[in-house]
Amino acid sequence: MKNEIEFSFYKNILIEKAQDVFSYLEKSFQKVTIGAPNPQLISYIKVNFYDVLTPINEIASISAPLPLQLLVKPYETKYVKEIASAIVAAKIDAQVQKEANQVRLIFPEPTHQKRQEAIHKLKKIHEEGKVRMRLIRQDINKLIKKEEFSEDLEKDYLGQVQKNINSEIEKIDQLFDKKVKAIQTI
Repeated sequence: MKNEIEFSFYKNILIEKAQDVFSYLEKSFQKVTIGAPNPQLISYIKVNFYDVLTPINEIASISAPLPLQLLVKPYETKYVKEIASAIVAAKIDAQVQKEANQVRLIFPEPTHQKRQEAIHKLKKIHEEGKVRMRLIRQDINKLIKKEEFSEDLEKDYLGQVQKNINSEIEKIDQLFDKKVKAIQTI
């Protein structure tokens, strides 16, 4: 019982850090798109709103009226110019058009080369996520080895950490496969 409580401490650290990695991966994967753009693609872009850098999704509504378009309607129309400038500065692969009270982003049709480039970006992000998980394993293994557990108990804990890390990496692989499949079928 005591051993389970001790290991749950390490497992909780692992789960917390793994969740951070998943959040990072999901945000990074959302930025890699082709075809039907997602409003999440630009929601992270910050705009100077009353001298405070504010994410676009907090000062405007973002919709996808057509398959290759995003429409950004600021709640205060005087910020159309700032929003358009921020989107251009973010180097989103889209044509940015300022209209009277909104900003329209028109995305190009995805080509085979564009799909391959997107998959290449995804592979880099995917590998970075796996590396981060391995670094978490190293950190937790160091914590376990710093304690004065018996050799058998230490070996058991290290094995459990490895099993949990393998499970988390499998989830990362599934997330990657799902995103690649989406890019290939758009």
